[in-house]
Amino acid sequence: MASVLEDPALERHFRGHRDAVTCANFSPNNKQLATGSADTNVMIWNLSPKARAFRFVGHKDAVTGVEFSPSGELLVSSSRDKTVRLWTPTIKGESVLFRAHTAAVRSVSFSQDGQQLVTASDDKSVKVWAVHRQRFLYSLNQHTNWVRCARFSPDGRLIASCGDDKTVQLWDTATRQRINIFTDYGGCQTAVEFNSSGTCIASSGTDNTLKIWDLRTNKLLQHYQVHSAMINAFSFHPSCNFIITASSDSTVKVLDLLEGRLIYTLHGHKGSVLTVSFSRVGSLFASGGSDAQVLMWRTNFDAFSYKEMLKRHSQRVNPEPPPHLADIYPRGPHLHSAQSSSIEVTLLLPSLIRIRTSFIAKYVHTYKEFVLGGADLESRAGGGQAAREEDALGYSVASSPEQSSGLPLTISSTLEHIVRQLDILTQAVSLLEERLTLTEDKLKECLDAQPLGSCGWKSFATLQMLN
Repeated sequence: MASVLEDPALERHFRGHRDAVTCANFSPNNKQLATGSADTNVMIWNLSPKARAFRFVGHKDAVTGVEFSPSGELLVSSSRDKTVRLWTPTIKGESVLFRAHTAAVRSVSFSQDGQQLVTASDDKSVKVWAVHRQRFLYSLNQHTNWVRCARFSPDGRLIASCGDDKTVQLWDTATRQRINIFTDYGGCQTAVEFNSSGTCIASSGTDNTLKIWDLRTNKLLQHYQVHSAMINAFSFHPSCNFIITASSDSTVKVLDLLEGRLIYTLHGHKGSVLTVSFSRVGSLFASGGSDAQVLMWRTNFDAFSYKEMLKRHSQRVNPEPPPHLADIYPRGPHLHSAQSSSIEVTLLLPSLIRIRTSFIAKYVHTYKEFVLGGADLESRAGGGQAAREEDALGYSVASSPEQSSGLPLTISSTLEHIVRQLDILTQAVSLLEERLTLTEDKLKECLDAQPLGSCGWKSFATLQMLN
């Protein structure tokens, strides 16, 4: 868990825009910061000291979105002039124009592989584009009002979109169909984003709230109402331990997702804060607002090295997979299936049971290996070799006592009986795990019915589901 060191520090401020700063994004190498403004310009600020900034001119109306490609070789921007521009982020500032929509384009974003773009527009549509072929691919058209934001999931299988129809919608990029819709909102939705693992989405709205949903269970994990005015933008820390929010109440707030609470309120802008963005490694974040300022902050609140955490994540034997599309739709109770020798339980008491069942399963496996392995060695000593095959659970099992040429029939029969009993025990353990999983779901439902923040179990359960 992260430990608190000191408050976020204002690292630098950038002045150059002549109107409100509406969007910001760090380059993958952490050497540049791109911003867009209502002054119609895109600017790239070099983060090394005394380096000059680049101003890109081309849009005819306010710039609403800006983002570097995953490789950092391209920069894309969207505008209220109904177009999208694909820039080469060099001093020349060359760009390719996409005539994207029939109304203002509110957001634009790259897919994780950098091959596609997704745009959201006031024409009530979400559109997907091929980057290198520079052509339109398809449109998603089930929103009933302006679409404010659209984002790809990390694996590219999903698109999340939100807008003034007070919904967040999920789309399958393979079938191009809507597969889920979240409608539990009290206002228009201004921004939506996946967490780094793709298991959760967060959305912010004009009702001053930020909500985080688990896509595997379709359940609300966390609900924050810490601002006194609408939330215009937010950004996940790469570790998913924190979220920063930008609001029309002139503040930037830092939320600790592990503890489920507000930890910092930052005052630096005069007027509405319209955009906020973490750097790719999480050591910096930038904010921009109606005062035409760009402020860059250092995140001193996260003591744990994100790179070290990624290294540990990659060493996990069974890393958590992204959600299956069948888990996301239809919306309803989530049904688990026991696919491993242990189950993931979020509360303390079931966790103790999980350790015990995992130990039993491991003991069964070891004992079977010992018994059958010994039989195999004895059969080899007797001049023959028992044929072996794998059963449905993946264990190695002797084919039949008759094929074990070095053992008396009574011993072979006894060993076969032991194996059958161990298989029954293994199935019983598997059944117990399934029942524990169902119990876990019931406990989560009970926790969801309690007020947020009123119980320590709630934060602990949320921690397990976010990680």
